[in-house]
Amino acid sequence: MNNTLAIIMAGGKGERLFPLTRDRSKPAVPFGGAYRLIDITLSNVVNSGIYKIMVLPQYKSQSLVDHLEAGWNIFSFDLGHYLRIVSPQMRTGERWYEGTADSVRQNAYLLERDRGLGHVLILSGDHVYKMDYSQFQAAHDQSGADVSIAVIEVDRETACAYGVVEVDGDYAIQGFHEKPDDPVCIPGDEGHSLVSMGIYLFSRKAMLEVLEEVEGKDFGHDIIPSLLGRYKVMAYAYKANNHIHDYVWLTDDRGNRSLEYQECAGDSGYWRDVGSLDAYWNANMDLCGVDPYFNLYGRQWPLRTFRHQLPPAKFVFAAERGGSGRVGKALDSLVGQGCIISGSVVRNSVLSPNVVVQSWSEVDESVILDNVIIGRHCKVKKAIIDKNNHLPEGTEIGLNPKEDAERFTVTPRGISVVPRGYFKP
Repeated sequence: MNNTLAIIMAGGKGERLFPLTRDRSKPAVPFGGAYRLIDITLSNVVNSGIYKIMVLPQYKSQSLVDHLEAGWNIFSFDLGHYLRIVSPQMRTGERWYEGTADSVRQNAYLLERDRGLGHVLILSGDHVYKMDYSQFQAAHDQSGADVSIAVIEVDRETACAYGVVEVDGDYAIQGFHEKPDDPVCIPGDEGHSLVSMGIYLFSRKAMLEVLEEVEGKDFGHDIIPSLLGRYKVMAYAYKANNHIHDYVWLTDDRGNRSLEYQECAGDSGYWRDVGSLDAYWNANMDLCGVDPYFNLYGRQWPLRTFRHQLPPAKFVFAAERGGSGRVGKALDSLVGQGCIISGSVVRNSVLSPNVVVQSWSEVDESVILDNVIIGRHCKVKKAIIDKNNHLPEGTEIGLNPKEDAERFTVTPRGISVVPRGYFKP
């Protein structure tokens, strides 16, 4: 993979994630109690053996840039490795980035300058999944494709929200339809469609030709459909071909558990486009439980990030002491560094660093971001609380969505979203 450049798109406004994207770009949104969304993609890149990376930010990017500089300054330029943050420079006209393809086109000179490149991998900085891109590239090279697109099977009813790929029996792409009203089904499977994951692999030659000759702002909407019939464009079946091996806990018929090294079926096939508040909440909930849908604890496919120097999480007070009824515990939850669960109960939730949940409070099925204090006797259920909030004693969030809608954003699924700094100390 030494001749592969990964380009990570990090410039989207993230309007459907508002208010989480009010002060930060979508890839910089915290995730999983310890990470930013972009950490997932960057970890996939490094774990796949790719050490040439370009990140293309645009909107409200300072938080993202700070995070990358603090946590991802791990590359040796002397070895030909780098992570470049390439902000808009108006090199090809008086305009900012106007789409995924346009952002790469404006920086095509960087591709031309690196003569050793053989492949260019286009990625999104806001998806949650584990993927070995070396397996993707091997399939691309074996097929002789100019362009390969990673695809995943989804129910036909939901495929209209994605770019739908039409393939023949060899998975050569015959058609590409952006958010169609009547999605094309998989051959032989009328209930499912193949949709693009927003992961594209180009040969360097094809990429430079396409950027120069083909007009269009976005890869999915403009570029890919125009390539059909001119280039060999192949689909890569993600679930069938992506194999992530790691140590996993297995349970036998007697309930005994053992740690075994094998393919992680969930991690190999999991993919979430975290483009909306409901999708963001769902992806965080997928991390909880005994056997989570997406596992953060793998040893062979680690997820990297920047971590502050914080103490371990602390759980204090027990009901047995003086009969106070205060119990500090977290069940089926992820609790970040520096958190204090003080005589309260947290269930099926994800807590980012430096969260304090004070006595007699309850937090259920919620995502709590950094530096939040939940006062005494509070009840929080099915909520997302952005950073720097201090909930007053007795506050209730998520128990009455109609009342919440008068103050906060409430999603179609009924998730109440408290913006950053809404509750002042």
